[in-house]
Amino acid sequence: MTNSAVQEEFLRSFHALRPAVTAEAFGRGRGPDGRSSYELLRDRVAGHRRVLDLGCGDGLLLELLARDDGRELAGVDLSPRSLALARRRPALRAARLHTGRAQELPFAEGSFDACVSHLALMLMGDIEQVAAEVARVLVPGGVLACVVGGGAVGGEAYERFVRLLRRAGEENPARIPALGDKRVRSREGLDEVLRPVGFGDVEWETVPIDIGGTLEQVWESMSGLYDLAPMAEQAVARLRQDFLAEVADLVTPDGIVPCGFKVHLASARLARAV
Repeated sequence: MTNSAVQEEFLRSFHALRPAVTAEAFGRGRGPDGRSSYELLRDRVAGHRRVLDLGCGDGLLLELLARDDGRELAGVDLSPRSLALARRRPALRAARLHTGRAQELPFAEGSFDACVSHLALMLMGDIEQVAAEVARVLVPGGVLACVVGGGAVGGEAYERFVRLLRRAGEENPARIPALGDKRVRSREGLDEVLRPVGFGDVEWETVPIDIGGTLEQVWESMSGLYDLAPMAEQAVARLRQDFLAEVADLVTPDGIVPCGFKVHLASARLARAV
């Protein structure tokens, strides 16, 4: 198996068990202005009528995009189980939803005005081929916009969880495959990927997202991370116990655990035809 094939098989298997995990973990999160990371991404492509979602999952972002009448929407995802949930959303009855790879998009050249990807582009292998395919299906002047994970916001529950997870990983040698291409996680790296296929400068904004909630809500968000997949059930149960104890001092009088992480909101425009 190639590295990309191993990565994709892992992702398909994971999302067969948790097909809506990303929306469940991060859909309720809010940035400083009250918008979720999904809404921030939606607003980056405001005014664009034909929009493709790469790694659309259970369709939450597409549903938000569908609130603007007259849009033509499409989505691609590796997971048939996730797409089955997307197809149940009434707002997406007319959307073209395909099981498949971003490296081989089933669309004609110039099919879309914009392409979005929420916490998915950073997981994709053969990223140069993904970039070439996105450029192919966008019209000149079209926009690629994505949300990329940026790590913990210092001192809160997410950072403490990462520390516990690292310790658990040392005790449990099973590892997930390396996912994606690390260049996508920085502005300079994403520029390096996109420029050769005709995109202009990447716009880059870092936004803190609050996913605080009850102890159980925060644990549910944390337990959706891929790193837990190879862990034995007993190890996950111990991690949960350790996490709840670790963040007990953070619980506010109204029962809320502060928890935050950063996302990078990136976008670039395909050069217009001369």
